[in-house]
Amino acid sequence: MRSAEFDRQYVLRSAMTMFVEKGYGKTSMQDLKRATGLHPGSIYCAFENKRGLLIAALEQYQLDQTDWFHQVFDKHETVFEGLKDYMEHVLEECEREEIQDCLLQKAMNELSRQDDEVESMISDMLNNWHHMLTEKIQLMLDKNEIAPNRDARQLAEFLVMGIYGMRTMSHTNPEPGVLRNLSNQLIAYVAG
Repeated sequence: MRSAEFDRQYVLRSAMTMFVEKGYGKTSMQDLKRATGLHPGSIYCAFENKRGLLIAALEQYQLDQTDWFHQVFDKHETVFEGLKDYMEHVLEECEREEIQDCLLQKAMNELSRQDDEVESMISDMLNNWHHMLTEKIQLMLDKNEIAPNRDARQLAEFLVMGIYGMRTMSHTNPEPGVLRNLSNQLIAYVAG
């Protein structure tokens, strides 16, 4: 059997968009065919099934998000400036009208307690994100960029909770400025 040739990252990123837009359960193979350009047979050959495609998309999502996270912070002279830029990106994502969820949040809401492997993957990915934020906040503490004598892990937990809260609120069509105000409050809380 000949293996299918395609741009794997393009296919996975296209599948991510579809899974976020419609949800895993409501995304049909025809939707995936339209989004990725692959025929269902090619999807089955490359990923076994729709679930396999979701798992591969989640893996690609983690790679993309981890790379992006480090790029945002690395382009600034201070870690705190990186945090402000990171939160600006989160805010812009929340304010976009077309897609306001991240793949992790969407998959977690839909598949939690239904698929142990996917739930475990999502949990590991969220723990990794929390760990990366904790490291950045600890670095800010070490460099005296924020108020001292605070727990980096707790600050990261608060930040994660706030980001997910912003993403959830974005669906309620808040008045202009509400999400920016929340983002500013999260940054101020971390700064101390």
